[in-house]
Amino acid sequence: MTMTTTTMRAIVQDGYGAVDVLRSDRIARPEATRLGDHDVLLRVQAAGLDRGTWHLMTGTPYAIRLAFGLRRPRNPVLGRDAAGTVEAVGSAVRKFAVGDEVYGVAPGSFAEFALTREAKLARKPANLSFEQAAVVPISALTALDALTVGRIKSGQHVLITGASGGVGSYAVQLAKAFGAEVTGTASTAKLDLIQSLGADHVLDYTREDFAATGTRYDLIVDIAGNPTFARLRRALTPTGTVVMTGGEGGGSLTGGMHRQLGARILSLFVGQRLTSFINKERGSELERLTELIEAGKVTPSIDRSYPLEQAPEAMRQLDAGKVRGKIAITI
Repeated sequence: MTMTTTTMRAIVQDGYGAVDVLRSDRIARPEATRLGDHDVLLRVQAAGLDRGTWHLMTGTPYAIRLAFGLRRPRNPVLGRDAAGTVEAVGSAVRKFAVGDEVYGVAPGSFAEFALTREAKLARKPANLSFEQAAVVPISALTALDALTVGRIKSGQHVLITGASGGVGSYAVQLAKAFGAEVTGTASTAKLDLIQSLGADHVLDYTREDFAATGTRYDLIVDIAGNPTFARLRRALTPTGTVVMTGGEGGGSLTGGMHRQLGARILSLFVGQRLTSFINKERGSELERLTELIEAGKVTPSIDRSYPLEQAPEAMRQLDAGKVRGKIAITI
C-alpha cells in the first residue's frame, strides 16, 4: 500500500544521450503537501511525444542545457505534453479544482503524476479523449504561435513545410480555420495525411521543389527541410513572410538557432519578412485552441499510442521519421 501512495511509475534518464538513456523506473511521486501557491498536481492519464522531447533526451543542441541542466537534466523524468485529472492544487489556484479534467504542459509527464503551473493548463476539450488531448499542447501551440507571428489573414496563400509532422499537422488545420488557402509539403507516403487534414494542395518534397513551381505565397511556415533563404524568398510574394520554427539542423552548439538569427538580420535589408519566435506555452492560448477543437475545426492526428513502458520504442519511431502526426503515451 505504501508503494502505491508514495511512489509512481515513470520514464527517467540519468544523463543525456540516445534512446538507450531512457529506462522505466518507480520513483517518489510529487508530494501534494509541498505544492507552490500556483502549482497543480496532475494525475497523468496520457502524455504526448514531440520533437522537443527528443532534444531534451539528447541534450542537443547544447545551448538548451543552460535551461535544463548542464551535465544531466534537472528533471530526470521525460515528457512535457500531458492530459489528466487534477489531484491537488496550490492555495492560490483559482481556475481548477480537484477532479477537473485538464491538458497542457507539465514537465515530467511520462509518469503517473506531474507538477505544473496553473498558467500552463486549460480544461480538456469535451470532445477529446485523454490520449487525443495529450498530443495537442506544445505542437498545436507552436503552430498557433507561428501563424500569429506570421500575421495570417483570410484569403492568403500559405505554405507549410513538414506538414505531416506534429506542428505541421496542426498548422494545416489552423491555417484553414483562419481562412487561408493551404499548401503542405511531405514525403510521398504522407501526402494522404495532409489531404485528410484539409490542405488545398500537397507537394511531394522528394519530387517537387516548392520554390520552382511558380506559386508565390503570402506566408511560409518553415518547419522542416532547412531550405535556403534564397529558396524561401523565391517562393514568397514581394512582401511575404517566412516564420521559422524549431531548432533542427545546424551545429551541435546552437542547432538551427543561428539560422533563425540570420533570417532576422536578412529581414532588415529586404522587403520580405523573415522571422521566428519562442513558444510561450500559455494556458490562455490553449483555451483558444479548445474553442477550435470543440467547434470541429482542429482534430489531433494520432499515428499510434504506446503504453508508458514502451516510451523508448515510441522515441525510436520518432527519431526514425516514421511518425505521421503525433504519438500518444498512455499512463
